[in-house]
This record gives sequence, C-alpha cells and structure tokens, in this order.
Amino acid sequence: MKKILFIGALFAFHWAVSQQKSSIKVVESKKIELTSELSKDKIDLYNKSFLKFVAALKASDKEKIKTLVSDKIKYYMSDDIIGKLSGGISFERKMEIYKSGYQQLYENETYPIIQYKYADDQQNPPRNIINVIFENDGKILGVKPEFEK
Repeated sequence: MKKILFIGALFAFHWAVSQQKSSIKVVESKKIELTSELSKDKIDLYNKSFLKFVAALKASDKEKIKTLVSDKIKYYMSDDIIGKLSGGISFERKMEIYKSGYQQLYENETYPIIQYKYADDQQNPPRNIINVIFENDGKILGVKPEFEK
C-alpha cells in the first residue's frame, strides 16, 4: 500500500511541476467610457502615429511597428500578435475618427484614446470600432479591434 501511495505521489508531483504558469490574463471586456475630448493638436499627433502604424502593419514591417509602439509593449510584439492585429483591421476600408478622450486603465493611470470607425459604416453606434490607446508622446500603447457579433 505504501508503494502505491509513493508512486501516486510521485506522479502527482511530476504532473504539478510540468504545468506551465500562464502570464496572460483574460479580462472581461467592458464598454469603454471616455472622459473629456482630446484637443485638436493631440488628435492630429495621435492620428498620424496610428496611420503610420497601420501602414507598417499592412507591410508587415516589424521594425517600423516597434518604433511606433510604447516601450511597455515592445517586448510583446511578436509575429503572432502582428498577424492577429492585421487580421482584425481591414486595410481596404477607410477609417475615420469616431470618438476621442481619456481612459483610465487598470493601473489607475489615464491615457489618451481614439476610437476609429470605418467610413462606410453608417450605423450609430458603429458596428466595428478600433480602440487605440496612446501614451502622451504619441506612442501606441494598445490596439483593440472590436466587432459586433
């Protein structure tokens, strides 16, 4: 009986050690509430940065993408992430600014955000929205395409 318990404990130990801890957290998506509109010059700065990002994304230029994103996320920009972003943004459709403002993230820091919609989407609210969070210097902190299901 002791041998059976010992073997069972050994297998349980190996099973527990072999499990990998995932560093990715799944966060429930909430409707983004924007506070106060961005100034026109800030919108222009952020919009130019995003358009350069979309052009680099379309060309799959990983080095150019890394120059446009924040240092906080540069490490995470893998080919897989770039591929997923490319699949979430339609390059053939023209984008325009839907809303802008500031959003408080989970670290209680407030960042500028611009929501883009496709120009041919006449619904209110738009079916497809692309949320882009920026740092104050214009670097992109996050891009999240959202589609109505």
